[in-house]
Amino acid sequence: MLDVFDLYNNMERNDILLSFKGAITSELLTSVLQIMENKMEDLDEAPKTRKKVFNVLVECLQNLYHHIDDFEVEGTKEEISRKKSAIFMISRHEGHYNIITGNFVGNENIDKLKERIDYINTLERDELKAYYKSVLNNGEMSSKGGGGLGFIDIAKKSGQKLAYDFMKLDEEYSFFTLIVKIVQK
Repeated sequence: MLDVFDLYNNMERNDILLSFKGAITSELLTSVLQIMENKMEDLDEAPKTRKKVFNVLVECLQNLYHHIDDFEVEGTKEEISRKKSAIFMISRHEGHYNIITGNFVGNENIDKLKERIDYINTLERDELKAYYKSVLNNGEMSSKGGGGLGFIDIAKKSGQKLAYDFMKLDEEYSFFTLIVKIVQK
């Protein structure tokens, strides 16, 4: 029981409102969004901030949901289950919220992801809008139907640069972490 209390204290110290590890399903997304909507109402958050956090959270969770199955996983049932799961956390700090997501990615996808996020991080607000329209209008849709708009939309809606990291686990997989900051209004 001491471990559970340590976990509770750690979550309190880090201002974590909600955290999850496991399979991402559409039912989970619906529940998480409802929970966060209620939490932000309880925190008496300004409507503009609530809307921004909610919209960014929707995009982040949809990214996890749509890309969790982007690669083939081999191994035991436990290994497959582990690599097909993800984590996310939402924390509230003085002046901002953080939405943190993490999932396994194939190492062959890392360079493309880095390049895309780094490019998005070079763009100013108006340039992000133009890039979004350009990607939307170029007619190229991914197999998931999104055309790669998720990161652009997250950067647009948060108004902040996207922080990320890749931790190499082995020759095939890395763990991708995305951190999105949303400044309170």
